[in-house]
Amino acid sequence: MPSANKRLLLLGGAAALAIAIPAIGQEAPPESLLPPGFGDPNAPPPPPPPPPVDATPGDLPPEEGGAAPPPRRRSTPSDAVVEDSAIGDLAALEAMIPTEPPVEIPDASRRATDFVGALNDRWSLGSDAYGNANGRFLSTLMRRLDAPVPSRWGHILLRRALLSRVPAPSSVNPVDWVAERAWLLLRMGEADGARMLVQSVDVDQFTPKMFAIAVQAGLATSDPAALCPLIEPGSKTSDEPVWPLADAMCASMSGEPTRASTLIDHARRRSRLDAIDIDLAEKVIGSGANTKRAVTIKWDDVGNVNSWRFGLASATGMAIPQRLMSGAGRHVIAWQARAPMLPVEDRIGAANVAASLGVFSNQSLVEMHSLILDTTDPSEVAESIGGRLRLAYAARDVDLRMRELRRLWDNGGDDADTRHAGLILTAKAAAGIPPSERLAEDVPRLIASMLTAGLDERAARWSAVVEGMEAGRRADRAWAMLALASPRPTVDISAGRIETFQGSDQSEETHATKLLMAGLAGLGRIDADTANGLAGDMSVRLDAENLWTRALARAAQNGQKGTVALLVGVGMQTRDWRGVPPEHLFHITRALAQVGLEYEARMIAAEAVARL
Repeated sequence: MPSANKRLLLLGGAAALAIAIPAIGQEAPPESLLPPGFGDPNAPPPPPPPPPVDATPGDLPPEEGGAAPPPRRRSTPSDAVVEDSAIGDLAALEAMIPTEPPVEIPDASRRATDFVGALNDRWSLGSDAYGNANGRFLSTLMRRLDAPVPSRWGHILLRRALLSRVPAPSSVNPVDWVAERAWLLLRMGEADGARMLVQSVDVDQFTPKMFAIAVQAGLATSDPAALCPLIEPGSKTSDEPVWPLADAMCASMSGEPTRASTLIDHARRRSRLDAIDIDLAEKVIGSGANTKRAVTIKWDDVGNVNSWRFGLASATGMAIPQRLMSGAGRHVIAWQARAPMLPVEDRIGAANVAASLGVFSNQSLVEMHSLILDTTDPSEVAESIGGRLRLAYAARDVDLRMRELRRLWDNGGDDADTRHAGLILTAKAAAGIPPSERLAEDVPRLIASMLTAGLDERAARWSAVVEGMEAGRRADRAWAMLALASPRPTVDISAGRIETFQGSDQSEETHATKLLMAGLAGLGRIDADTANGLAGDMSVRLDAENLWTRALARAAQNGQKGTVALLVGVGMQTRDWRGVPPEHLFHITRALAQVGLEYEARMIAAEAVARL
């Protein structure tokens, strides 16, 4: 077996053999995110999917730690409940530390494991983001949080909380604390962020939990070579069949084709894995130098996609059939969006999902379409998205820019992710349109587009135009977004204006109006008497308390931005904004504002109205 040091040297060259692998969470029956056979065979099975509840995020773990039931989802009006397959996977792995350090690292070169994170600048939530919160309490929140969340801005906040450089809290193994954060990032679709956290810990400090997450992060970031330094120490902690297969692939990548062939042949005879899983490993081996092995992958009899299958297929530039990908979670699609071995034009649909979730930014989408535009036939440029986008950003004539913006916005059809991605794609182009009463019909989408990128000051410039618009649904939608998102109130915010909005509200049971009222109350933009009066008329209990509201209030009172961000995610465990109770948005915005995250509170509240 090649030495661990030799495997480490392989990473530079082997990274070119990119393999995109997300930890797959099925939206149908829960499916393990780990490769087949990777996990404790004696571990208890994952708990059954929790039942839907009416208006509570579910039972929270006691802050002292200990066992607790998983949080429960609130069903959406369309019963579009998404179950995340990650529940229970980490809980099944014991937090053991290997008895022997598998890799020798000089003491002077060792990195601390008790203060880890990728963000240490203005985007960080601060080293005191979690204060003195109990580590078992925080870890349980992360492990049982059903990701992705329905809010793009909630996702962005949660990512910052998980990536902030913070000390390990009490009552938790520091390495397992990093693993929990990386695991949640993976389930959110944040493959690169998870990989950064995993790589912040030296391999000789890994626990079994971290080995499992490191495998997932390597696959999710399209890099099977990331498994190479894990094989020797990892195989000492478990006898899972992933290790011999990884050993065979790494042998091929290090220029040992004979050894690779021997290992894969042995695995085929002895492994308990399905044939497709071994075939995919052999496909990777066949991509190595002088292996002279070729295999044809047949998906006909494959019933589901797991992380191993997705990752190794993507590593070799192979598209998985849509019938299988359609059963994968949306976070998996987000991982696919950044898989470098897949053609960029084949990743646009996945990029739209990634952008809608919050994984991809406006800049990421623009860059993808720019790359496609570079290879587009000149005769087709005018009708391409990249061509239209270029005019929307750079045309001298405002009417021409608006024409292209409308075409880009209308491109989504009935697909919610594509429509939302169209607004994200055009955010900065929309910000360049000067306010004008002539554009009254376009104002709601112009404002919504700007707010997807957080351009609140630019959006607020339209306040005078909005106040002068003819009464109707367009005017009401534009007004509501500005009422919530503007850095300071720039439009009329009164009970009467809110009631006018309710009159044109076409959401089910006027849910958008309830969220609007709750957001304004949480931000302190309407006084308590007005809020209570409107809430009573709408049958909304802003003063209702439960375990979640008390935990959120306590974290906010203690100034724990990271804990608040986690609890914000707990309060949004549903498919889309239709399933987020207005009471939750009230407590979320109030807590965020209390800990100095008022900007994020405004963006989340405005997004709620914009997406209903």
